[in-house]
Amino acid sequence: MAFFSILLKPLQSFIHKDFHDVFQRMTLLDKFLFLVVHLVDKLGIWHKLPVFMGLTYLLIRRHLHQEYNLFNVGKKPVSVRSEPADFPFRTADGKFNDPFNEGAGCAGTFFGRNIPPFDQTHTLTRPDPMLVATKLLARKRFIDTGKQFNLIAASWIQFMIHDWVDHVEDFEHQIELRAPKEVASECPLKSFKFYKSKEIKTDNYGHNGIKSGYLNRRTPWWDGSAIYGNDKERQQKLRTFKDGKLKISGDGLLIVNEDGTVSSGDVRNIWAGLSALQALFVKEHNLICDALKKEYPKLEDEELYRHARLVTSAVIAKIHTIDWTVELLKTNMLLAGMRANWYGLLAKKIRDRFGHSGVTFLSGIVGSRKPVDHGVPYSLTEEFVSVYRMHPLLPDKLLLRNINGAPGPNKSAPLAKEIDMVELIGTKGSENMSKIGFTRLMVSMGHQACGALELWNYPMWLRSLISQNVDGTDRPDPVDLPSLEIYRDRERSVARYNDFRRALLLIPISKWEDLTDDKEAVETLSQVYGDDVEELDILVGLMAEKKIKGFAISETAFIIFLLMATRRLEADRFFTSDFNEEVYTKKGLEWVNTTESLKDVLNRHYPEMSSKWILRRSRKRHTLRRGLGLLE
Repeated sequence: MAFFSILLKPLQSFIHKDFHDVFQRMTLLDKFLFLVVHLVDKLGIWHKLPVFMGLTYLLIRRHLHQEYNLFNVGKKPVSVRSEPADFPFRTADGKFNDPFNEGAGCAGTFFGRNIPPFDQTHTLTRPDPMLVATKLLARKRFIDTGKQFNLIAASWIQFMIHDWVDHVEDFEHQIELRAPKEVASECPLKSFKFYKSKEIKTDNYGHNGIKSGYLNRRTPWWDGSAIYGNDKERQQKLRTFKDGKLKISGDGLLIVNEDGTVSSGDVRNIWAGLSALQALFVKEHNLICDALKKEYPKLEDEELYRHARLVTSAVIAKIHTIDWTVELLKTNMLLAGMRANWYGLLAKKIRDRFGHSGVTFLSGIVGSRKPVDHGVPYSLTEEFVSVYRMHPLLPDKLLLRNINGAPGPNKSAPLAKEIDMVELIGTKGSENMSKIGFTRLMVSMGHQACGALELWNYPMWLRSLISQNVDGTDRPDPVDLPSLEIYRDRERSVARYNDFRRALLLIPISKWEDLTDDKEAVETLSQVYGDDVEELDILVGLMAEKKIKGFAISETAFIIFLLMATRRLEADRFFTSDFNEEVYTKKGLEWVNTTESLKDVLNRHYPEMSSKWILRRSRKRHTLRRGLGLLE
């Protein structure tokens, strides 16, 4: 070992100075793997490599992050091992998924960490969040994504967020932010109040020294909780208790309550696009119940419900993995990589014919022998939340289409009118949704490009937003959302941009020109942060960063995706050891296996919409329009 240490010593000059400490802590094998990754990073070529070489790079990098970027928060529960056979279904609150840790991933548990906390108690308002939002985030003109990503895709990621994460707030402590004089005239709100995130002491449990954390109100498992709820009480309210089905209105939309809120698994801060997807997958659940009932007539209500939830959740996870993410990261390498996550490098045809080989690399994570958590109880992380701040995807107006006529070129529908997005959120949005109808809304969103994740593209209407309580009712006062998001990352001790990159073994920037080629951006960054690149907020950095060709997100955000997208599948026994006929039923597995895209789900429920308004498969790779890429 001493010999190898001497051998590696001359490499210190090759390794970026910020990585010397972590390099010393690595195992010998990991040191060699890091050197491979670091060389490629210095050359800046990983995304230009041939597909197989690029995937090898990503596989090595993911391994390093699994070893050095997963941190548990709070005490590691120790309990009697539960038997998976006692819980062959997803529980209401997410418990008993992990046989060795019954509480892992359940509602009300801690967010984990990919990066140790960076205390910002003394810099919460430096620079002022409302100044940052006004100077660098607020939309000047709408920048769209061209033909890469449509408004359905923007709605989809909100659908996922409502499945995964929501911080518990501290209702006893309010914070107020006031607009600085130099930008006050440009701020829709001169000041606004909001509740602190509820910080919970951990009594320094564990070996990593993380002394406090924040609780996730939602279940971080990929369990469809956006339509099923995060606790038994909500679950009971949504069920019909007949043939396993969920409640849905006669027009195929969510049921609207007397107070104007809707009935679904998670109804906080919803809008028409999100509730449309919730309604679609309620219908999918109910159709699965019908198919299971027909195939297995002896199944009772509870069994039908449990099996249908498993199948629906897997369909959602699969669409996100091999449809949504492929549109987000539009390269041949990521197309191959995301399909390999599900099917393995041997691909779908081989797996369908011969089954899972038992080797994850060859046959995919889904259906592998056992769940893997890399020694850290499953959770989603604070950094995961930070990179999923994607509100610039939303436009200012919905371009409502006329679907009564014949389709135009590329199956486009003529524009009928424009609707302000504020008319589509909350209770007002539910009212307007019922007037528009599902088909017209989905066709309109499918033919409208969403916003780009860039500087100066955060919707102004979100700077005076009425947010909602957990039950979907409106709060009395509006908030300035981009300013709030800047504050939240600081409050929760999420590292600022450069420290974020260092912790992910990414080379940090040393000057603003390393971040962006945009001269106006460089000038404005200098005005807001001075010459200190270390002060750059993570949200601003993610928006400003030069994008890899084909990527709708930054490379920095992608690295968190690389780690956590795999973790969501590999840590869940219902995607690994229990992804089988005994748990899902044979019919259920067939349903999952034959679903390849959101378009497949739309075909089942709205075949006339799909055939009339959605393009078929193109012969050109990546011009496929399956419901998430632009339809025209």
